[in-house]
Amino acid sequence: MSAGTYNITIDQGADFTLNFTVKEDGTAKNLTSYSVRADLRKKKEDSLTAVQFTGSVVNASNGTAKIVLTNVQTKALTAGLYFYDIEIFTASDAEVIRVVQGTANVTREITR
Repeated sequence: MSAGTYNITIDQGADFTLNFTVKEDGTAKNLTSYSVRADLRKKKEDSLTAVQFTGSVVNASNGTAKIVLTNVQTKALTAGLYFYDIEIFTASDAEVIRVVQGTANVTREITR
């Protein structure tokens, strides 16, 4: 399975949640025994992460999961273009699958 591309917008200073369903051959993948992780970086080749999303499986049998940033996390981001991806993985990284990738546009907060 190759990663799908989905570009997102993150509002600086606001909570952010992205819900998604992992499908394999058109059918929801059972995410039992999988965890979710995702990073946001200014450049793809950066070794430092701008922020790490909190990822979780919402409903394993339906293949649904989410990534979340709090308003405190997004407030600390500088407005601009970033890159992110989301991986599902099993214990000890026995299996790692990148499911989504794309750009993230962080828009400047006006009300502070």
